[in-house]
Amino acid sequence: MHEYPAVVEIINKASEHSKGKFVKEINLVIGDLCGFVASSVELYFPIIAEGTCCEKAVLNIERIKPKLKCNKCGELFQRKMFSFNCKCGGEGLLTEIGTEFFIKSIEVD
Repeated sequence: MHEYPAVVEIINKASEHSKGKFVKEINLVIGDLCGFVASSVELYFPIIAEGTCCEKAVLNIERIKPKLKCNKCGELFQRKMFSFNCKCGGEGLLTEIGTEFFIKSIEVD
Protein backbone atom coordinates (compact mmCIF):
# COMPACT_ATOMS: atom_id res chain seq x y z
CA MET A 1 0.00 0.00 0.00
CA HIS A 2 2.96 2.35 0.42
CA GLU A 3 3.20 2.40 -3.39
CA TYR A 4 0.12 4.66 -3.51
CA PRO A 5 1.91 7.88 -2.42
CA ALA A 6 4.86 7.00 -4.68
CA VAL A 7 2.52 6.76 -7.68
CA VAL A 8 0.90 10.07 -6.71
CA GLU A 9 4.36 11.65 -6.72
CA ILE A 10 5.20 10.09 -10.12
CA ILE A 11 2.00 11.56 -11.58
CA ASN A 12 2.74 14.95 -9.97
CA LYS A 13 6.25 15.00 -11.45
CA ALA A 14 4.94 13.96 -14.88
CA SER A 15 2.28 16.69 -14.69
CA GLU A 16 4.90 19.32 -13.84
CA HIS A 17 7.08 18.12 -16.71
CA SER A 18 4.22 18.11 -19.24
CA LYS A 19 3.36 21.80 -18.66
CA GLY A 20 -0.32 21.29 -19.46
CA LYS A 21 0.13 18.79 -22.29
CA PHE A 22 -0.99 15.18 -22.15
CA VAL A 23 1.58 12.62 -21.05
CA LYS A 24 1.97 9.78 -23.57
CA GLU A 25 4.48 7.60 -21.78
CA ILE A 26 6.24 7.30 -18.43
CA ASN A 27 9.30 5.08 -18.12
CA LEU A 28 10.28 3.98 -14.62
CA VAL A 29 13.21 2.02 -13.26
CA ILE A 30 12.38 -0.13 -10.24
CA GLY A 31 14.93 -2.37 -8.54
CA ASP A 32 13.72 -5.54 -6.89
CA LEU A 33 15.22 -4.40 -3.56
CA CYS A 34 13.98 -0.80 -3.56
CA GLY A 35 11.06 -1.49 -1.23
CA PHE A 36 8.35 -0.84 -3.83
CA VAL A 37 6.53 -3.60 -5.68
CA ALA A 38 6.43 -2.94 -9.42
CA SER A 39 3.13 -4.79 -9.87
CA SER A 40 1.51 -2.58 -7.21
CA VAL A 41 2.77 0.54 -9.00
CA GLU A 42 1.19 -0.83 -12.20
CA LEU A 43 -2.05 -1.53 -10.34
CA TYR A 44 -2.35 1.93 -8.76
CA PHE A 45 -1.24 3.97 -11.77
CA PRO A 46 -4.45 3.94 -13.88
CA ILE A 47 -6.61 4.53 -10.79
CA ILE A 48 -4.61 7.54 -9.58
CA ALA A 49 -4.00 8.90 -13.09
CA GLU A 50 -7.72 9.07 -13.88
CA GLY A 51 -8.74 12.66 -14.62
CA THR A 52 -5.13 13.89 -14.89
CA CYS A 53 -2.88 14.62 -17.87
CA CYS A 54 -1.45 11.11 -17.30
CA GLU A 55 -4.82 9.38 -17.73
CA LYS A 56 -3.92 7.85 -21.12
CA ALA A 57 -0.21 7.47 -20.48
CA VAL A 58 1.51 4.15 -21.01
CA LEU A 59 3.52 3.12 -17.97
CA ASN A 60 6.67 1.13 -18.75
CA ILE A 61 8.69 -0.38 -15.93
CA GLU A 62 12.27 -1.56 -16.28
CA ARG A 63 12.94 -3.98 -13.45
CA ILE A 64 16.48 -4.27 -12.10
CA LYS A 65 17.62 -7.53 -10.54
CA PRO A 66 19.98 -7.16 -7.56
CA LYS A 67 23.64 -7.97 -8.08
CA LEU A 68 26.39 -8.89 -5.69
CA LYS A 69 30.08 -8.06 -6.09
CA CYS A 70 32.63 -10.78 -5.51
CA ASN A 71 35.15 -9.97 -2.79
CA LYS A 72 37.75 -12.09 -4.58
CA CYS A 73 37.54 -11.35 -8.34
CA GLY A 74 35.35 -8.21 -8.29
CA GLU A 75 32.78 -9.62 -10.74
CA LEU A 76 29.14 -8.53 -10.44
CA PHE A 77 26.72 -11.45 -10.41
CA GLN A 78 23.15 -12.38 -9.60
CA ARG A 79 22.74 -14.40 -6.45
CA LYS A 80 21.64 -17.99 -6.81
CA MET A 81 19.10 -19.31 -4.35
CA PHE A 82 20.64 -20.21 -0.98
CA SER A 83 24.11 -19.05 -2.06
CA PHE A 84 26.19 -15.89 -1.99
CA ASN A 85 29.15 -17.54 -3.74
CA CYS A 86 30.73 -16.36 -6.98
CA LYS A 87 31.79 -18.89 -9.62
CA CYS A 88 35.42 -18.20 -8.59
CA GLY A 89 34.68 -19.28 -5.01
CA GLY A 90 34.65 -15.79 -3.56
CA GLU A 91 31.82 -14.37 -1.50
CA GLY A 92 29.30 -11.91 -2.93
CA LEU A 93 28.85 -8.59 -1.15
CA LEU A 94 25.76 -6.40 -1.44
CA THR A 95 25.78 -3.53 -3.92
CA GLU A 96 23.36 -0.72 -4.72
CA ILE A 97 22.30 -2.52 -7.92
CA GLY A 98 18.66 -3.47 -7.48
CA THR A 99 17.73 -0.61 -5.13
CA GLU A 100 16.84 1.89 -7.89
CA PHE A 101 13.50 3.71 -8.03
CA PHE A 102 13.27 6.65 -10.43
CA ILE A 103 11.57 8.15 -13.45
CA LYS A 104 13.81 7.43 -16.44
CA SER A 105 11.83 9.50 -18.96
CA ILE A 106 8.49 11.15 -19.68
CA GLU A 107 7.08 11.60 -23.16
CA VAL A 108 4.42 14.24 -23.79
CA ASP A 109 2.17 15.07 -26.76
